[in-house]
Amino acid sequence: MKAVLCKQFGPPESLVVEELPSPIAGAGEVVVSVKAASLNFPDVLIIQNKYQFKPPLPFSPGSELAGVVKEVGKGVTGVKPGDRVIAFTTYGAFSEEVKVEAERLVPIPQGMDFNSAAAFLLTYGTSDHALRDRGALKAGETLLVLGAAGGVGLAAIEIGKALGARVIACASSADKLEVCRQHGADAGINYATENMREKIKELTGGKGVDVVYDAVGGPYTEPALRSTAWRGRLLVVGFAAGDIPKIPLNLTLLKGCSIVGVFCGDFARREPKAFAASIGQLGAWYREGKLKLLIVDYLQIMETSGSKNSTREQEVAALSRGLKKLAMALGIPVIALSQLNRSVETRITRRPQMSDLRESGAIEQDADVIMFIHREAAADGASMLEGTAEVIVEKQREGPTGVVTLGYAKNNTRFYNIKASTFGAERVLAVA
Repeated sequence: MKAVLCKQFGPPESLVVEELPSPIAGAGEVVVSVKAASLNFPDVLIIQNKYQFKPPLPFSPGSELAGVVKEVGKGVTGVKPGDRVIAFTTYGAFSEEVKVEAERLVPIPQGMDFNSAAAFLLTYGTSDHALRDRGALKAGETLLVLGAAGGVGLAAIEIGKALGARVIACASSADKLEVCRQHGADAGINYATENMREKIKELTGGKGVDVVYDAVGGPYTEPALRSTAWRGRLLVVGFAAGDIPKIPLNLTLLKGCSIVGVFCGDFARREPKAFAASIGQLGAWYREGKLKLLIVDYLQIMETSGSKNSTREQEVAALSRGLKKLAMALGIPVIALSQLNRSVETRITRRPQMSDLRESGAIEQDADVIMFIHREAAADGASMLEGTAEVIVEKQREGPTGVVTLGYAKNNTRFYNIKASTFGAERVLAVA
């Protein structure tokens, strides 16, 4: 069988596709023929050794899959060859066949295709565990979703609405908030242009929100916690902003609120029956039309590998494109590895667009821009918040790249510096 392998930690270009022996099911295990596997946030991190799970090298990335049971090991009674299943693997899904513990399988909900099933567990499973189990979200309560336009964020919106909650979506652009509204959000906050705390007060009549779904972290967690109602719950789902916030614990005393951790991977491993029940409820909502998966793109990797004209380099390139698109959507920081030749700098007071970068000379007019990434981080002393964004370009022998620095002055005024830097390099592609 063929498998995508990470043999050394690094960017997507370091992955390889190799032939491996087909796995054999041991006691309590199942071999699944993979029909589809999804690309998620952990897949970008794990190949760079930045994820909480540290698999030994070499390993195949890929955290969830959908497929058909090929064979079962001794003692397995819950599934049989031919069953359509979903598996939450943490890593290993980017292979034609995968061996997995039988208790980590769940049936594909009736009426769901393989592509949708492969993108179901990590996003919707995480959000259901967060909201129903850890957050005890009830009908009539108000849910605030940070990073609402991402995969788990959209899932949280839909599950919140299925539970009868009022949902306020937070995202960094009007376009993202429109996507959130299409998935059911009742209101939206653009935290790139609006004061989040003031807007929450306005939308809740000063009461605050009952549950905060926080998959972002960074500078947004504390103001969200300060905006909770009495007995509010802040759900710690992830840190897509890159920084783990330091929270003054006296806030939990003063507001009678809770900070609750959400770790769906260990939930699935430690409580497989409860996890299966969660997926069962999600499947019911899916059949009722309450959940509408948003799949950004489809990549053919293993299918392409069977054609006479394909090469392993092409297979890796297809996966790399997917990982880069994912990194772009999630705000994974990117650096350029090359010698700096020149630099110019411009300051603007609104969020920069691609046209600003071109006009500043940060990128050429005809550059093939494949990434524009923005990240925020707390600076020393916390009197200013800073972050960087970079553009990666291809198709240029002397390819320039742009760096955007975001800052907040003490009066909360936001500003951006655009620094145009030309690098003498054929390709500037490294993911940091």
